[in-house]
Amino acid sequence: MSESVSESAPGNFPDGVPGSPGSAQQRSAWRDVPPLQVRRFAALALEEVPILAQDILREIRAEYPGLPVVLDDSGEPMALIGIRRALEGFVQQLATREGRPRYHPEVFQEFGRGEGLHGRSLDSLQAIYRLGVRLAWRRLAEIGQQTEIPPPAMYELAESGFEYLDGLVDQSVRGYAEAAARQAGERLRLQRKLMELLLSERRPDTSAASALGAENGLDERAARVGWQLPERVAVGVLLRPAREAVAPAVGEGVLLDMEAEQPRMVVPDPDAAGRPELLRRAMTGWSGAIGPPVPLADAAKSLRWAEAAVALMGRGLLPSGEVLYCTEHTEALVLLQPEELIEDLSRRCLAPLNHCGPAHGRRLAETLLAWLETRGGAPEVAARLGVHPQTVRYRLRQIRELWGDEVDDPDRRFELELVLRARRLRGELGRA
Repeated sequence: MSESVSESAPGNFPDGVPGSPGSAQQRSAWRDVPPLQVRRFAALALEEVPILAQDILREIRAEYPGLPVVLDDSGEPMALIGIRRALEGFVQQLATREGRPRYHPEVFQEFGRGEGLHGRSLDSLQAIYRLGVRLAWRRLAEIGQQTEIPPPAMYELAESGFEYLDGLVDQSVRGYAEAAARQAGERLRLQRKLMELLLSERRPDTSAASALGAENGLDERAARVGWQLPERVAVGVLLRPAREAVAPAVGEGVLLDMEAEQPRMVVPDPDAAGRPELLRRAMTGWSGAIGPPVPLADAAKSLRWAEAAVALMGRGLLPSGEVLYCTEHTEALVLLQPEELIEDLSRRCLAPLNHCGPAHGRRLAETLLAWLETRGGAPEVAARLGVHPQTVRYRLRQIRELWGDEVDDPDRRFELELVLRARRLRGELGRA
């Protein structure tokens, strides 16, 4: 290996190497080292590279036993190849005129990708590099003493070694980021597929999560994204506060699909202690609706109610500007959602008011609803409406004249209260 080291004059080192014009403007101790000593140092270091690389890899494996062993086509560990090339590239810079390290970036990018794919953090990746540099520097320092390189020059060499290390780390970080982005994209794709299956209407009607998983492959899909099948779920439909809005931090357990025009989410175990409050905080700035809790097999039903609630929010019939829970607005969803049926029933039940003027008809309708809700006499109804009891008695007599004995029939009273409550929810009647 020593024959590959070419002669160079002091000071003709590449950027980032001791004595190079780009590394420091002040006088360099490394520039003062005679060329013969530099060549001898580099030759001895290159001879040590194969053994040193094996020693470094052995120490790294001892410190990080979970480090995967990836072999190249010849059966040699890729990590060993990378360490050896990194050492050779650095040492050869000391005695050549090349302006850049002689290493192959793809080796270190692949190492970074491997770390990301195996779930290790960037901190562990950088710790592995630091361990390798510490071991390498220990041996280079010994060679420096053997070749009588002055200590100030060796200090500069150490600094350049860490600069060189930064370049290797950058390549590995790039590979790590690519792997992380690829994993995140793949997980989102699998998560969307899982949600599509969960929310599909064309599934067997069963409430047993285990049976559902077995018949639809749901358990396998859930396992691929690390999602444990819950017994019950609630499905939410969200309205973006802005097109570029960042996804809400709903937590890992909540499935979230941000690709749809109206993002959707599946909340596992929605009745678990603290879950509603955590979601409220995570949804700050967002609006939408979360459907009722249902068995896992009925997730599509929860979605339908959430979509219905969002539609009513768009019409101004439910509060907007927040994420509401359908279970807190059951009356509105039940009475306003089947609009055609309620309207038909309303026309038939309230037909006697057609002969009254709009204002008078509204007052009679409000009085009738108050009477149906209180089941009381004139004083109770008057207190609810904020009018005089004698006024209520007069209106109740008119109601009796208009509807006759129908107001005494339980089924008719129920229908009347139903349609009158629906009108009040739409703002057509005042709230008592």
